[in-house]
Amino acid sequence: MNAEKRVEILSRLRTENPNPKTELNYHSDFELLISVILSAQATDVSVNKATQKLYAVANTPEAIAALGLVKLKSYVKTIGLYNTKAENIIKTCRILCTEHGSEVPRTREALEALPGVGRKTANVVLNTAFGEPTMAVDTHIFRISNRTRFAPGKNVLQVEKKLLKVIPDEFIRDSHHWLILHGRYICTARKPRCGACVISDLCEFKAKTELD
Repeated sequence: MNAEKRVEILSRLRTENPNPKTELNYHSDFELLISVILSAQATDVSVNKATQKLYAVANTPEAIAALGLVKLKSYVKTIGLYNTKAENIIKTCRILCTEHGSEVPRTREALEALPGVGRKTANVVLNTAFGEPTMAVDTHIFRISNRTRFAPGKNVLQVEKKLLKVIPDEFIRDSHHWLILHGRYICTARKPRCGACVISDLCEFKAKTELD
């Protein structure tokens, strides 16, 4: 795919959604961090249902650490892998309190040093909370990048590096949200809705459908 086509794709996605936002509900950088940790292999809807109740009683590192593991699990037990996630969240909250003044760190290295925070989670926080030009590649973005040939790669890191290389600066901050939402609702895994797609004529997917 050439540069002109990529720019047109991003321009159309921007026109359709000028101010894209994450679908996770949060009111602070800390709440975002916890929600993203919980969202691994889980839907944003399930995370939002759990955190609505959790954040009403504990929405700071000190408060969640004070809840303790058993109580925290009672709030997040509806989310996949909740046992491991709860353990990581308690550990992360303690580290934030003791090493970061209860603030979410703004560097990749510090974020990835937190239990339960990998490269993708760090990228989401850096982009969404701090406006950094990062690209968090999840299953949706990986699928779209390869299916459309926008930024093909054999693994998520290859796709991430390719996206950062080919996306112009004016688009990079919002591209994560555009692509993930497009993959979640239009370019779906089993039956892409090509008939409802604003970039279908630019996409290089050979097996286009006529669904709408």
